[in-house]
Amino acid sequence: MQTKVFVVDDHELVRKGLIDLIDAEEDLLVVGSAANCEEAVVNFAALDADVAVLDVRLPDGNGIELCRDLISLKPELKVLMLTSFQDDEALLGAVLGGAVGYLIKDIKNLELLASIRRVAAGESFLDTKLISSVTNRLRENKNPASEIYELTDQEQRVLEFIGEGMTNREIAKNMFLAEKTVK
Repeated sequence: MQTKVFVVDDHELVRKGLIDLIDAEEDLLVVGSAANCEEAVVNFAALDADVAVLDVRLPDGNGIELCRDLISLKPELKVLMLTSFQDDEALLGAVLGGAVGYLIKDIKNLELLASIRRVAAGESFLDTKLISSVTNRLRENKNPASEIYELTDQEQRVLEFIGEGMTNREIAKNMFLAEKTVK
């Protein structure tokens, strides 16, 4: 069975490169693509994608808002965010918006393909460099007036477990929560 992938990136060269890379795999199939948020929402509605690979920064919005929009259209969608920039706040926003993966674009081809497969299988995948930076900032940040998102202790624990590569099911079992609560 093939995993159906939807790709959104405003840079045509990157978008076409991702499509070619993904389509070269027997178990992966690109079912659609878009260059911006508006096009993505319109195109996605007619597709049956399992995984969406979204750029964080888009010309008419951002990938985090798009992530929320696409998940509202298809709650079982797995979203993998892809960005050129290390941005702790975008990572937090993406995770809180429902993304199960977040990667920097300097990732190797095989690692990206493995990440798509992992999120399709229900695992979370966050770049370990990014997650350690975010958890360190969360631990240091006890000021409620801070610009970073305020997370509850439970949300911080979930984020740490995600950084360790645990699936939603494993996190739920570990924290004695329903899997839906973890999501």
